[in-house]
Amino acid sequence: MIGQHHLFADFRQEYLDVVAGCAKNAHFKPAEYLCKEGEAADEMYLIRTGKVALEISQAGHGHMTFQSAGPGEVVGLSWLVPPYRWSYDARAVDEVQAIAIDTHCLRTKCEADTALGYEVMKRCMPIIVERLHGTRLQLLDLYGQRKST
Repeated sequence: MIGQHHLFADFRQEYLDVVAGCAKNAHFKPAEYLCKEGEAADEMYLIRTGKVALEISQAGHGHMTFQSAGPGEVVGLSWLVPPYRWSYDARAVDEVQAIAIDTHCLRTKCEADTALGYEVMKRCMPIIVERLHGTRLQLLDLYGQRKST
C-alpha cells in the first residue's frame, strides 16, 4: 500500500519494505486532530481518503485554515527538522483514512542508511516548497499592494 502513494512511487522495493515496517493504518473522525501545534511530530500521514485542514491559531481569532490536504497528499513533514515538533494543527474535515508512518522509526532508518534518507528527502522537499509557495501566494493576496489603474 505504501508503494501506491505518489510519495513512494518508483521507490526501490527494499526501501518500501523499510518504510512499511514503520507504518500502520489510521482513521480519524470529522473534527478529530491528526496533530496539534507544538506537540512531538511523531507521525507522518499519507492521506488515502478524506480531507484534512491545516490550521494555525491566531491570537483572538481562533484557528485559521491556511491549506488543506486530500487523497494522495502528505500531512506532517515537521519530523524532518529539529526540534521535531508540529508547526501547525491538522484536523480531519470529514472521515479520513491514512497511513501513519512512525517518524522516529523512519528517521532512525534514514540516519542508518543515508541513501534511503536522501531518497526520502528528495521526495519530501518538493512538498515543503509547494506549501511554502502556496502560503506565500495567500499572503500576497491578503496583504499585497494593489496597483491602481
